[in-house]
Amino acid sequence: MRDQDRTTWWQGDREITPEDLAYIRAFIERFPGLARSELTATLCEHLDWLTPAGRPKIDACTKLLARLEAAGQLRRPALRQEKSHPGPRVRAALATSPLPDPLPTLACALGALGGVRLRLAREARDEQRCNDALARHHPLGYKQPFGYWARYLIESAEHWLGCVLLSGAAKALSARERWIGWSDRQRLANLPWVLNNSRFLLFPGVMVPNLASHVLGQLARQVGDDWQARWGYRPLLLETFVDPRQYRGSCYRGAGWELLGRTSGAGLVRPGKHYHTHPKLLFAKPLQADFRARLCSPSLRGQTQS
Repeated sequence: MRDQDRTTWWQGDREITPEDLAYIRAFIERFPGLARSELTATLCEHLDWLTPAGRPKIDACTKLLARLEAAGQLRRPALRQEKSHPGPRVRAALATSPLPDPLPTLACALGALGGVRLRLAREARDEQRCNDALARHHPLGYKQPFGYWARYLIESAEHWLGCVLLSGAAKALSARERWIGWSDRQRLANLPWVLNNSRFLLFPGVMVPNLASHVLGQLARQVGDDWQARWGYRPLLLETFVDPRQYRGSCYRGAGWELLGRTSGAGLVRPGKHYHTHPKLLFAKPLQADFRARLCSPSLRGQTQS
């Protein structure tokens, strides 16, 4: 189907109906003097195209308008010349702290660590430390997270033990969708309230029974407050994938995560691209008792409290 023949457009999780498109065209024609940035922000507000925290989805709207313009559906205001920057822009080198050298070697009881905490990485230095640790020591390496994200450093009284990376949930998973019971429209609207534990690393020399489950328990208890403070809304569900060729997911089971089934291994294939992987175990951990009813509601926007 040619772009010009479309009646409905999609940008990420947002359906752009013919009525939306007509409104966008009429708005641009009515206010031709608006700068592109003003136009985009205003359309986000008028079309209720907002993040879960209530902020306009500027990037997504900008991409949509560019696609519509390329397809001949509308014409955006001309770009205004930006003020030149005085001199070349030099990005300061990021001062990072190296990984522990040597890495901690611990073989003890959990209680002997003197307390374990998950510390949210708020500074660029700590974020880079987590990235480096994952790149060097996690079987999957490090991959730039998408959507909303958070990194945690796992620390004891005397040692840095590993890290956790949270990012956006998988777009579509048959086992998860059946377990939650939501419709495609509800999933597209409410998926930001599901977080993916995309990386969980304890350094190779850390051999402390029950430490992994202990950390996962802490994560479930504190991520709601941390996410609320960082992104402005409270998540409802955690998910993760475990490769059954290497692990059984015992630490997730021990922390009360539920095994939902296996992924198909097919992934979301894009035209012209091939996707090869192995089926993974899919685990989930509800963060609020009414998570299912809320995820199955028409829209969670604005529902930030537990």
